[in-house]
Amino acid sequence: MPLVLGKTEGYLIQKTKKGTIIAGLIDPEDFSSKQAASVASNAEKHGISAILVGGSTISDQGKLDSVVRAVKKAVRCPVILFPGNVTGVSHHADAILFSSLLNSTNPYFLIGAQAIGSMKVFRSKLESIPMGYLVFGDSSTTSFIGQVKSIPLSKPNIAVIYALAAQYLGMRTLYLEAGSGSAVPIPRETIALVRKFYDGLLIVGGGITTSTVAERAAGAGADIIVIGNLLEKPGYEKTITEMTSAIGRN
Repeated sequence: MPLVLGKTEGYLIQKTKKGTIIAGLIDPEDFSSKQAASVASNAEKHGISAILVGGSTISDQGKLDSVVRAVKKAVRCPVILFPGNVTGVSHHADAILFSSLLNSTNPYFLIGAQAIGSMKVFRSKLESIPMGYLVFGDSSTTSFIGQVKSIPLSKPNIAVIYALAAQYLGMRTLYLEAGSGSAVPIPRETIALVRKFYDGLLIVGGGITTSTVAERAAGAGADIIVIGNLLEKPGYEKTITEMTSAIGRN
């Protein structure tokens, strides 16, 4: 059966043709189902175009399912899984970012977890979006759990060759990750250089907490900006509004 773009991936492509969009990341470890639904709903009202659900340390499958169901009921935009392991799969979502942690030193995160989880994705009839995942810095949970050989922020050329490898392997999406709660976002120069060579959807996350940082990432060529920790802070609605205005989505 030939691979075709699914509804959710098509939605993301169409939305980003008009400019950079913002996605909100909800980690079930940090939110109750009720809180997740409320935050997702508010975020969508203030300009979020998609909700990602996932994390590096999810262990409670029931909690994940509960959060995804609650968020699905609360929003009209797509709810997309962003798993850090095989425990991050829920059939209640619209789609899954089926990713390979390209700069991990452990084959498990390159292909092992994907093989183990593939049958569950198949049986769940989830739309799968193939994605290359690159982690910068070494202070995040993702870098620790994923056992990455971190890409230096000062070496954008390294990110480029990984990006090209992802593209040649058929990964239609690439995620540049500075790490949850990072104080140093992906440099504008790195995003711009990767954008020059990579043709697919380019996602950038980690350390994006202000409209200024969001505007820089958008201006450098990011298709999708991901905010996560920001959603746990009071006043996130105002910041999202400022970000959407800065990137020209208002």
